[in-house]
Amino acid sequence: MWFFKICAMIIGGLMIKYRERIGENIGEAEWMKYVGGVYNLVIIVGIFIFFWSIASLTGTEKIFFFPFFIIFGGAFQ
Repeated sequence: MWFFKICAMIIGGLMIKYRERIGENIGEAEWMKYVGGVYNLVIIVGIFIFFWSIASLTGTEKIFFFPFFIIFGGAFQ
């Protein structure tokens, strides 16, 4: 299982590095302007995936993502 988490870390880093190519393939929607455009959305998602995989490797998802557990309730149980 740790292999997939390390792969997720690599994918998160590659999303940040190649945000222009990914952003051009996705295209820009109207709602993306509120988060700063398609490139910033790709950066935010890449950072979220990277930190989530680090938290899952160390077993600290419940502590690190506590605000998301409060917002989404039992969706992560």
